[in-house]
Amino acid sequence: MKLSNDTREVLKNFSTINQNLLVKNGTVIGTMSAMKNIVAKATVPDTFNNEFAIYDLNEFLSAMSLFKDPTLTFDEKSVRFNEEGGGSKLTYMFSDPSIVTAPKTEITMPSVDVDFTFTQDTFNQILKASAVLGVPDVVLKGTTGGNIELTVTDRKNDTSNDFSIIVGENSPNDFTYFFKVENLKLLSGDYKVEVSQKGISHFVNVNKPVEYFIALEAA
Repeated sequence: MKLSNDTREVLKNFSTINQNLLVKNGTVIGTMSAMKNIVAKATVPDTFNNEFAIYDLNEFLSAMSLFKDPTLTFDEKSVRFNEEGGGSKLTYMFSDPSIVTAPKTEITMPSVDVDFTFTQDTFNQILKASAVLGVPDVVLKGTTGGNIELTVTDRKNDTSNDFSIIVGENSPNDFTYFFKVENLKLLSGDYKVEVSQKGISHFVNVNKPVEYFIALEAA
């Protein structure tokens, strides 16, 4: 088989969440951060016919980059890369599935208390503001009937500079939720976001079959 660009894009994104990856039979790939505060799932165009584990996903992707247009042949313990037309090959050994971190159960989103649209432009502004101001936190805040805002700040510093952007109107209630910028490891695109006061958020890509469950930070 050959991996599509969409599948490669997902694998590259998932490598930022966890270097480990367990791939199961089918077209759905999932990953979970070592801290278990980020879980991601994507449906890819390629079908995997056997289960395998990769201990270092970045290494796997780097190995694949040695080839211009590789064909991948999977067996129980390894995958073989062959260059289109012959000339070079590489055998990459799989890991023991028991030593990789992977989601074990499906997450069910609890009751949703607020939802909003998180565009790629907003995401870019959040990342840039965090880098420019040197601050690590994102605060999602709303007041009943008012705007819903995301604010980039440092919660531990009362004199922190901050940057805010409106992401919604007519807030259903008063709320304040906290994220870490470093946990927003999202594939490019616009997202529909649901947040629950029970400590979890759900980011669903509007145009691609990929979603993320991201834990909220303690108040």
